Amino acid sequence: MAVIFILIGISLLVACGFLFAFLWANRDGQFDDDYSPSVRILFEDDETE
Repeated sequence: MAVIFILIGISLLVACGFLFAFLWANRDGQFDDDYSPSVRILFEDDETE
């Protein structure tokens, strides 16, 4: 029975860690640009040799 409480505690710590990482990435602006990745494949890269 004690193992269940340990696993619940560990799972809550992991879930809080993922929530913290998501909020940090969101505030850092990682999800701001949602248009250019979808059209980036349409533009040709200039190869400089």
